Amino acid sequence: MAQKGNYPGLQLDTGKQIYTAACAACHGRDGKGTAESIAGFKKPDSFPDFTRCDQTTAEMDVDWKAVVVHGGPFRGFSQIMPSFGEALRYDQIDKVIQYLRGFCTDPHWPRAELNLPRALVTEKAYPEDEVANTTIFNTQGAPGITNEIVYEQRFGVKNQIEVTVPFTFQDQNHTWYGGIGDSAVGLKREIFSSLRTGSIFSLDGEVGFPTGNKARGLGTGVTTFETFAAYGQLLPANFFLQFQGGADLPTHTDVAPQSLFWNTVVGQNFAQNKGLGRLWSPMVEVLANRDLTTGAKTDWDVLPQFEVTLSKRQHIRADVGVRIPATNTAGRQVQVLFYVLWDWQDGKLTEGW
Repeated sequence: MAQKGNYPGLQLDTGKQIYTAACAACHGRDGKGTAESIAGFKKPDSFPDFTRCDQTTAEMDVDWKAVVVHGGPFRGFSQIMPSFGEALRYDQIDKVIQYLRGFCTDPHWPRAELNLPRALVTEKAYPEDEVANTTIFNTQGAPGITNEIVYEQRFGVKNQIEVTVPFTFQDQNHTWYGGIGDSAVGLKREIFSSLRTGSIFSLDGEVGFPTGNKARGLGTGVTTFETFAAYGQLLPANFFLQFQGGADLPTHTDVAPQSLFWNTVVGQNFAQNKGLGRLWSPMVEVLANRDLTTGAKTDWDVLPQFEVTLSKRQHIRADVGVRIPATNTAGRQVQVLFYVLWDWQDGKLTEGW
């Protein structure tokens, strides 16, 4: 892409030089933002402070590049942020973004490039601020619908708390029963992440509470501890791999058996507008579960799916897929799964469209 610079007579070879010439008037030389009395405009709520690692590390380089090239409205931000697509070359924009990264001085925050797309079942390793509502429909046998609401909140550099509340409705002998299922609270901690290798690894522990009515098939009737490890890996050509492996450990095995599970996701990201626009992410999950009882067999499922960003800011996303039993299919139903996700750290539900 040929671009003509609009800063004659200025030396713009480094990120600092470009930032000083093109950005500092509004964003301040220190990255915290120029005072409104000097800048001459009222700052929108989304105005960034580049020294805040919790804000900057949660955004990918491509997110910043999209706003610099096309202006704030391209990603649902204020029109106060102008377009620099004709004023700066792409290589200059890349340099200034790398300079902006230096305002966050704590290297321990995991970068957003490692925040891979959320699969329908497999949990990812990145600590996140989001709310997801997943709906599961049975396509065979007795009709049933489950809505699972998951709230995730990051705290500190590497930690995340997660609360899960399911609501289930089932047709049992031509009578519908519904109510809350077994809720859970979990804690995730990122153990290792490296943008250089494209890797992230986390550990998670959860406690499931018997809040569902077991007699109506809405819960297990027992407290369950779940522990798992999650791993994510960036691959060439915008492919990615995610893995989750762990165990469900109920406190009373005569009520519910202990089990092991291991889930794998392979996917690829496609972005419109030369990599700066709407993101499409086809994925395939391979899911396995095995009860720790004598003679038990491993249940294998395949779950092809497709995630797409809905809002310009890409903080509202949707994913739809079909879970197909591959082994031990007797009594196990094909299910359609769908979620809508809101990354609330990036803005309100009504913003960014």
